[in-house]
Amino acid sequence: MTKAKVLYGTELAGYILETDEGYEFYYDLNYLNNDDARPVSLTLPLTDTTYKNKTLFPFFDGLIPEGWLLDLAAEHWKIKTNDRFQLLLATCSDAIGAVSIIADETLNTNEHG
Repeated sequence: MTKAKVLYGTELAGYILETDEGYEFYYDLNYLNNDDARPVSLTLPLTDTTYKNKTLFPFFDGLIPEGWLLDLAAEHWKIKTNDRFQLLLATCSDAIGAVSIIADETLNTNEHG
């Protein structure tokens, strides 16, 4: 299982995971308790429930570069273009917009946050 932080601006909003069954996203409880909390996407409303999907959530997939920039990133990091989660981790730490994805190998991937 691979887990990464999802930031909204500079604030930790939640976590995204790649599992054997697909993908999971859940909001950090501290973020949910913040009166100024905003959903990372309209398709992922604020909730304390874990979202699960067999494929990468369309919102997160949409953060990944396309076209020649995707080819350049895949070549630079030696990632296959169909490995969407690794591309997300490699290319979206400083994405355009409010949401960033930060790979963090120190996260405990055996516990739900």
